[in-house]
Amino acid sequence: MIRRTAISRLGVAGLGLLAALTLAACGDNKAAGPAAPKDTIVFSILSTESAQNMESYWKPILADMETSTGMKVKPFFSSNYSSLIVAMGAKQTDVGWFSNASGLEAVRRSGGEVFARTFDPSGVDGYKSVIIVPADSKLTVEGLLKCDKSLNFGIGDKKSTSGTLAPMTYLFIPADKKPETCFKTVLSASHDANLFAVANHKLDAATNNTTALRLNEYAKGGAQARKVKVIWESPTLPEDPIVWRKDLDPVVKEKLRQFFLTYGQGDTPVAAQQRKNLARLSMGGFKPADDTHLLVVREMEALENVGLARESGDKAKLAAAEKSLAGIKAERLAAEGKAGLAAPAN
Repeated sequence: MIRRTAISRLGVAGLGLLAALTLAACGDNKAAGPAAPKDTIVFSILSTESAQNMESYWKPILADMETSTGMKVKPFFSSNYSSLIVAMGAKQTDVGWFSNASGLEAVRRSGGEVFARTFDPSGVDGYKSVIIVPADSKLTVEGLLKCDKSLNFGIGDKKSTSGTLAPMTYLFIPADKKPETCFKTVLSASHDANLFAVANHKLDAATNNTTALRLNEYAKGGAQARKVKVIWESPTLPEDPIVWRKDLDPVVKEKLRQFFLTYGQGDTPVAAQQRKNLARLSMGGFKPADDTHLLVVREMEALENVGLARESGDKAKLAAAEKSLAGIKAERLAAEGKAGLAAPAN
């Protein structure tokens, strides 16, 4: 959603324990007993902008989910990627919309499993991480990488694919630069907050992504997006995964699968309205997926680890990192080849 900038394993564990205890304290205080038949789905939503806005965007979709599944659907909003991971691991949530990096952590640590992913309404399959500056700025990528500690820089959540992982993997590490030593200040915030800060000259530059900029155009008439310009963009990144808990009742899983993979599909007035609901989130709908969807992110992590190992000067560490990268790359290519063979002819 970075090993150098990420929370240490101990820090994650501490955060996980604290978040789990907090979530448990907020739950229903019921005596232990046999599990009741499940009649409620808790759906976690990454609030890349204000929770109020995200709630209004998702409300009609969640209402349609209730109708389709016959179950009550409760939203769980958070702008903190780690809390979404912890909530799934603590079984406080059942299914959720994740970024790729946080989705990978949910699979690794929280018993999660990818079963669907979003696709873009424009037909472009993927999005890009970007670095934005004020529209009237003369700053370039070369100027950014001078690292003279004269600039105030905004970065994303530590588990954000486009806000942190992609710019670290594709820009800073290849240039042998570290944000924490490059800039006067480095502030971590949501895409929406970083966009606002750059647009209003509170930051000299910040990470963001093409979807967040397009959402600002759609939801707010581009009030902030028009005040910034892009000076760097990453290679295309995979769309966001939808992750459920592996241990969900198979009947519930099938209800969820049917809902997501049919939502907004078809030529009916109902489907047309559903596509309008999705458009507010810059989504075109959902496609089937599995954990191989996350191989691109695993490869990005491995690329970063190679860069860090090279920087350390430890030959054994570098060899191990390169071997891991080669293995993940081979796995990705094999998965892509298999998907290509399975795809219907046009």
